[in-house]
Parts: sequence; structure tokens; C-alpha cells
Amino acid sequence: MLKKIPHTYVIVFSIIVLSAVLTWVIPGGVFDRQVVTVNGIGRSVVIPGSFHYIDRNPQTWQIFSALFDGFVDKANIIVFILIIGGAFWIMNESKAIDVAIQSFLRFSKRIEHNKLISGIGADNLIFILIMTMFSIFGAVFGMSEETIAFVIIFVPLAISMGYDSIVGVSLCFVAAALGFAGAILNPFTIGIAQGISNLPLFSGIEYRMFCWIIINLAGFWFVLRYARKVKKNQSFSKVAEDDKYWLDRRESDTSKIVYHTPLSAWIMYGILLVILGIFSWLYPITRIAIGGNTIPFPAIPFITGLFALTGYLSLRKSVHFFILQILLITILILITGVMGYGWYIMKIATLFFAMGLATGISMNYSANKITKLFLDGIKDIQSAAIIVGLAGGIIIILNNGNIIDTMLYKLSESITGMGRMAAVSMMYVVQNLINLVMPSGSAKAALTMPMMSQFSDLIGVSRQATVMAYQFGDGFTNMITPTSGVLLGVLSVAKIPYDKWFRWILPLMIILIILGFILLIPTVYMHLNGF
Repeated sequence: MLKKIPHTYVIVFSIIVLSAVLTWVIPGGVFDRQVVTVNGIGRSVVIPGSFHYIDRNPQTWQIFSALFDGFVDKANIIVFILIIGGAFWIMNESKAIDVAIQSFLRFSKRIEHNKLISGIGADNLIFILIMTMFSIFGAVFGMSEETIAFVIIFVPLAISMGYDSIVGVSLCFVAAALGFAGAILNPFTIGIAQGISNLPLFSGIEYRMFCWIIINLAGFWFVLRYARKVKKNQSFSKVAEDDKYWLDRRESDTSKIVYHTPLSAWIMYGILLVILGIFSWLYPITRIAIGGNTIPFPAIPFITGLFALTGYLSLRKSVHFFILQILLITILILITGVMGYGWYIMKIATLFFAMGLATGISMNYSANKITKLFLDGIKDIQSAAIIVGLAGGIIIILNNGNIIDTMLYKLSESITGMGRMAAVSMMYVVQNLINLVMPSGSAKAALTMPMMSQFSDLIGVSRQATVMAYQFGDGFTNMITPTSGVLLGVLSVAKIPYDKWFRWILPLMIILIILGFILLIPTVYMHLNGF
């Protein structure tokens, strides 16, 4: 009889205990650090050759305080998840997303009859377009935490189309992670790594573009292959039992939805139009950051004009379609805020909170009902917030135990004396291993790139090759590392147990890691532009 797989909480807490044990075994050590301006921002980076041992700080009772410390450390992501849950619960109550899904399903069935599309498969074409969009977001502005919000949309959509929650998560989270790994212009990975390595910002883009395409082809193929098998036979799904949660929520009959437009929706339309109009006047031009360049574009006036038209047309049909326009405008403002104004968690959470309130008011819900729905959404999603805090405790234990720098030093020592290809490959391995305990790309760049770039000079390898080793090592394992608050948040929102996700994603990880080795070979033996 097979043993029951441990709960995700048990797995993460076990890693906390193991981390505490390591603080008794691995000597304490630390690198000296200095503040270096990287692309206009001061960052604390290690000083190569400055490592020295210090007294170890074994962790004991701290394993029990790790949840508290993790909550404090990951408070921004936790609050973000709770607000997302509350806001989307209000939207779910309106049945607008159900209406959108049914409309989408009817559209996909219509285009199936097109000869060209039927050869590719309507679902395949739709999935490829969605994943390409999210991969571009990951490659250009480092979309990561934002995917948590989209999981709530794509998981029900995938299940309604006859797939499962893993497919839904893959459409946004996996696609963005593939783009993040094959980063073209990501300022949080490539931008920082190249800045620390004293390379021209976003140089070598031609080869990275090629790598992005190859990585996406491999990832998309893996996801579409699995999706096809699930559609053919539901028993092939890794999460059939877990998806009962989503199936139960989907049971609402859209034929019973009363299509109407209350006066409150028209009032909300006017309020939002005035607010957008004011911001259009204050910010007529937005400088969209793409790589090292900024492109002036009247983003907010464009969004305002689009909302004025689509909002009016949707209100003439039903409030449900108007709420979908609110969701669309929210997404467009999110993209504008991130790429044009450097928005992060707090402002994005505020945007979704406003979306939830606008939805509730448009549906003519009372203040008490909106509050109750918001709290119900928080209650439904609270497990995701807890697991993020617990995962944050792992990093706290390792940091407080003074062993992260020691681990890095020992790993970097193993590179010395190797040949060029072997050294670059070992850098890649080291970056993958570090990513298992430090998922933050920017923090890892500040920690490793000062040393790795110096190693590349000693062995006669382009610093650009070192950046590529970092890029792949940082990106791929983000989809599997149990210390990633984003991954665990996504899985908890989707109701996918970590062990089932691990078994599904492991073959893709092996494929991508091997592919990373292959793509590093030309950086050592070929003359590439920017290398």
C-alpha cells in the first residue's frame, strides 16, 4: 500500500528543519559587500575575494518562529494574494467571468470549422497565443508575482474547455517563467547582471532572442502535449481529484443569468471615466521602458478612449460585459504601470482592490455584501498566503545561520581550475543550485555576478556567457523550487498540491536544463554579436 504523500505544508516545514540542521553542519561565513550603482540604482554586491569565516549561528527554536519571520519578510506578496482573492471573489459572484468563459467557448467552437485553424487545432492556437503573450511579459519586464492574479482566470477557463488546472497554470505562470528564463530585456535579471558585469545594457540581444524562441518551443510543446492527452482522456490528468473544487464552482448555470444593466453600473462608468480623464490630463504621455530604451506613448489617454467606447457598448448589453471591460482596463493599466512607471506589488494590489470595489458597485451590491464577499475571497485563498509565509521562513533560517555565503563560496571554489566549457557549465550548475534556496533573481545577481564575471576573465570566457549561465540558472528552476513564494502562491491558488506539480514539471525541468547546457555551448566556442 502506497504511503500518503505529505501535505505541501509538511514538505515546506521539513525543508525548514533541514535548513536548520545545515546551520549546525556548514561553517558560518560571509562576504564583504559594497554598494554599487547598477543602471541608476544602488545595489549591495559582494566584493570578490573578501570571503571569511565567522562563528556559525546554529538554528534551533527558530524553526518554530520561521512562519512568523517568513510572514514579515514576504508580507507584500501575502497581502497581494489576499487582496487578489477578495477582489476576484466579488467578480466571481457577479458571474461575469462565467459569461466570458461561455462566450470564449462558443468562439473557439466557431473557429474550429476554419480549415486552416482546424489543421492546427483551435485550442492549440488559442493556447499558443496566450502563452506567447505571457512569455513576452516575462522576457521583457520580468512578470512573476503578477501571474497569481491570472491563475484565477485561466484555471476555470482551462477546466471549462475540458482540460485541468495544470493546463490553466501553464497558460500564464509557466509561460511567463519560460520568458523569464529566456529573458530578452528583463531589467530585474539581465539588466542587473549585465550592469554588475560592466557590460552594455541588454547587449547580446540577438542570441538571447534565439534562445528565447528555442526555450518557448520546448516549453509550449510540453504543455500542449500534456493538454492534448488530458482532453482525450481525463484520467490522464495529474490533478483530477483536486480539480473537483473548480468543477463545483463551475456548476452555476449561465442560462439562468439575468442580463441587465442597473443604474449603479452607469454611475460607475461615469466615475471611472472621470478618473481616467483626470489621469490622462496629468499623464498625457507615458514613457514605456523596453530594455534600455523608452518609447513615448499616450498610454493612459488610449486606455481612457478605449474604455469610453467599450464600456458604453458593453453597458447596452449587460452589466456582466461591463465588468469584463473593467477587468480588461485593469490589465491594461497594470501593464502600463509596470512598464511605464515601475509599479510593484503594492500599487498592483491597490489596482485590483479598486477593480473589486468597482465590480461590486456596478452590480448594485450593498456595502455589507461587498465586504462579506471580499472576506469570503480572503478566506478561500488564505492557504496560499500561509504557504508563502512558510516558504519565506526557509530563507530566514539560512540567512540567520550565516551559511548562504559559505555555500556560495564552496560552490564557486569548485569552478577554479576547470576548462572553459566545463567552467561555464559549472557556473550554470551553481546558479541552479543557488536558485533552490534564493529564488530572487535580482538578489542572486548581486550575490554571484561580481565573482562569476571575474572567473570568466580568468578562464578566457566572455562575461556575456557568464550572464547567460546566470540567466538560465535563475529562470528554469523557478518553476520547481519549494522556496519560491510565487510558485507556492500560484499552486495554492490553483489548489494543486506541490508533490503532484513536482512530478508533472520534473520532465520539463530536465528538458530545459539540458537545453540550457546546449545553448551555452555557442557562447564559448562561437563568435556571437555582443559576446
